[in-house]
Amino acid sequence: MRTVRYREHGGPAVLTVEEVPEPVAADGQVLVRAEAIGTNVIDTVFRSGTSPWPRPLPGRLTGDVVGRVAKTAGPFRPGDRVAGLSEDAAADLVVLDADWITRVPESADPARATVLAMTAPLALGLLRAGRLAAGETVLVQSAAGGVGHLLVQLAILRGAGRVIGTASTEAKRDFVRRLGADATSYAGVEGPIDLVLDAVGGDVFDAGLEVLAPGGRMVTYGAVGGELPTAAARRLYELKWVTGFSMLAHRRAFPAAARADMAEAAALFAAGKLRPVVAERVPLAEVTRAHEILDARANLGRVVLIP
Repeated sequence: MRTVRYREHGGPAVLTVEEVPEPVAADGQVLVRAEAIGTNVIDTVFRSGTSPWPRPLPGRLTGDVVGRVAKTAGPFRPGDRVAGLSEDAAADLVVLDADWITRVPESADPARATVLAMTAPLALGLLRAGRLAAGETVLVQSAAGGVGHLLVQLAILRGAGRVIGTASTEAKRDFVRRLGADATSYAGVEGPIDLVLDAVGGDVFDAGLEVLAPGGRMVTYGAVGGELPTAAARRLYELKWVTGFSMLAHRRAFPAAARADMAEAAALFAAGKLRPVVAERVPLAEVTRAHEILDARANLGRVVLIP
């Protein structure tokens, strides 16, 4: 079967599609034949070697997989359609943790359904961690991206009084406005903001902290800019609250809440209230093109690999 590896750090050209033996599911795992693989922008940082959280070589791509169960495991049967997060996702066959799989409706577009694995539950977890209250003002950094465009929708559904989304181009800002938010450049944000959600880090994190209201909350959930954010204590003395969020840590610490987020995401998706946008569907064999799009931050919504 095919899988994607990189054996050195660098640009998209270091990605190669290789032939490897089929993986074997252990106890508590499910073997799934992939239909669609939602890419994660953090993998461009891992691939480039600039991540604050380095990973060993050869590198593998994470992702949110939708597919059909290939072998029986637990409550799942061959042919069942499921979604799950994988640390080795860009492949024809993928092993998933049976405890963190969600079922996918037969009628669902597999590329859009990739958000059910991790991306939509992540967005819900971020809003939970940020203690969003009805009527508050929310700032979503990188609002046109795979997670950002879901955060905009979910913040509105959760009763935010105003949602502001930052984006780097006018085309992206138009996209954010169509989602129902106000949109601005990264430099154009004005406070006070009750809740800031940031996966960029670096200067973008600092700017978000600057406009945060006293009593406001910031949730940082990544560093796709390559620079791990830090908060000066003097800013926290202004009664500004900052926390980090990791989906894997959330699952370990609060499994019941994490499963509730998965169930809520699936219900909103099934009801048509959560509308994932697929920017590009790229054949697995052209994975370098998918990463070129991600590197350029050119996507409006999610980039999905199709085996």
